[in-house]
Amino acid sequence: MILPGLISVVFYRKPPSTLQVSLGLAFTVAISGLLGYVQDYGTSRVWENTILAIVGGIILYVAILAYLVYYYFPRHPLVKVRVAPPPSVPPP
Repeated sequence: MILPGLISVVFYRKPPSTLQVSLGLAFTVAISGLLGYVQDYGTSRVWENTILAIVGGIILYVAILAYLVYYYFPRHPLVKVRVAPPPSVPPP
């Protein structure tokens, strides 16, 4: 579930839908929170690490998505300039 928006950008070359981005973020929050909770289960810092893992997961997800959207969908597409062949000189 973390990859729907990223897959649409990379493989299908279309912007991810709002649903794809929100599902990716929801899954990122859930998995990051679970991993942060399990990491220090039973200690006094368990909630600090859970919140830190969620924030880090969101930052990482948004950074990857922004980079891919920037890379695959530039605001100013490159314009290929056609170079005309040199005029042929008529024979004398």
